[in-house]
Amino acid sequence: MFSPLATSAGEPPVDQDGRPRIKKLGTIDVDKVENSPIVFRGKLYRCEWYRNQGCFHFVEHDTGRTTPEFAHGWCFANAYVAADTVYVTGTQHGPKVQMFVSKDLEHWDTYTLLNLPQHTIFNTSICQAGDRYVMMYEIGEPAEEAGTPFTARFATSADLRQWTVTPPECNYAKDRYTAPHCLRYLDGCFYDFFLAALPGSYEMHVARSKDLVQWELSPLNPVLRASDEDRQIANPRLTEAQRQRIATARNINNSDLDFCEFQGRLIINYSWGNQQGVEHLAEAVYEGTEAQFLRGWFPPH
Repeated sequence: MFSPLATSAGEPPVDQDGRPRIKKLGTIDVDKVENSPIVFRGKLYRCEWYRNQGCFHFVEHDTGRTTPEFAHGWCFANAYVAADTVYVTGTQHGPKVQMFVSKDLEHWDTYTLLNLPQHTIFNTSICQAGDRYVMMYEIGEPAEEAGTPFTARFATSADLRQWTVTPPECNYAKDRYTAPHCLRYLDGCFYDFFLAALPGSYEMHVARSKDLVQWELSPLNPVLRASDEDRQIANPRLTEAQRQRIATARNINNSDLDFCEFQGRLIINYSWGNQQGVEHLAEAVYEGTEAQFLRGWFPPH
């Protein structure tokens, strides 16, 4: 079993460079990439795109129990909780974003959120911003909107069912590789956690915006970068063959970060590996609240 997560207290930690300090706990699975941790009915879960089966499922954190599979044929799972309902978005490397809705993680209704001809859509992420919901979606095409793939575009909704795409100038960013994964909102700002491509490596960075048009990069980037801590074993169920793979796999990438607040701390999941298909799912924690974490990347001038 995974170890239950304890409650933290005191001031949020920073590292020697003043960044919010993320403690990497290690690898929890292999061949899992896109994911999102959520709290539902008081329990911590992780929504996963189970690539080997071509579907989604949830994993209960403390027991490792998996829920029934759903969304067969869909990719890039991302989960959002509103009141007593779980919403999961998925795409198919094409023009559609599909929503799957459940109150028990076992029975699912579904409907199409977006159908944008000529678009190739990948990851999605939803947050609440005042009286509306905002969805960030990653596009590779069309070229006139994506620029240099992969780029964040946005849509808004009042009810999580009817969505309106924002104007094309609402994007991040067409001039370079900025693959988006996780969107949050606080204090009038949107926070986009995205994958940045560097010579020989990939890192998670964060930028923020008040209007989804003008963006400010954190002066403390990167949020996550590859390190030997990724190779720690955080799941006792991993086989000896999996542990050997973890110990020897090429690691140039920390990507697909997502997080949720649980028992006074932030639970963080991310992927590491070679960014070419040999990937591993890892867990980390931040001993503070989501608000402290977001504000910490943009210290007062």
